[in-house]
Amino acid sequence: MKGTIVNCLGELVSSKFGKDKWEQALEIAGLNKNAMFMVFADIDDAQVMKVVQSVCKVLNITLEQAADAFGDYWVNVYSQKLYGHYYKKYTNAKDFLLSMDSVHEAMTKSMVNSAPPRFSYEIVNEKTIIINYKSKRNLIQFLVGLIKGVGNYYKENLRVKLLNNNRVEVVFP
Repeated sequence: MKGTIVNCLGELVSSKFGKDKWEQALEIAGLNKNAMFMVFADIDDAQVMKVVQSVCKVLNITLEQAADAFGDYWVNVYSQKLYGHYYKKYTNAKDFLLSMDSVHEAMTKSMVNSAPPRFSYEIVNEKTIIINYKSKRNLIQFLVGLIKGVGNYYKENLRVKLLNNNRVEVVFP
């Protein structure tokens, strides 16, 4: 996983709960409390998950709550500094979500060793799509959080339902 993911998580925890909580989570994960992560550096997936689990423990939250908070922060704060132009290309959540596979591909094209999740889509009807998630990482709960974050960005009350380990249903208002 790229260091930018860990940096986003650290920024979220530090800004919302205090730097001491982030430092505590890093130490529980077996890292130095002052650990720094280069944005495009490759961070071992297992190490990232250790940090996520440590954050859950320190903040006394579930993985689902962490994924929702991360998704909202990534979309509405962190990625706006780096990738805001991708969001501005679209006027609604549905169009953005349907472009997410190509956005991931474009964003990571020049990143060495990147292995972003891939998405395919099933159009159920005008208001409902199913996003098929393909990744060796099995982080579909984070996809759910990111989708909710996209809904918040476009000020749309999306209904997001995890169907199984590789499918998410999204109902638009």
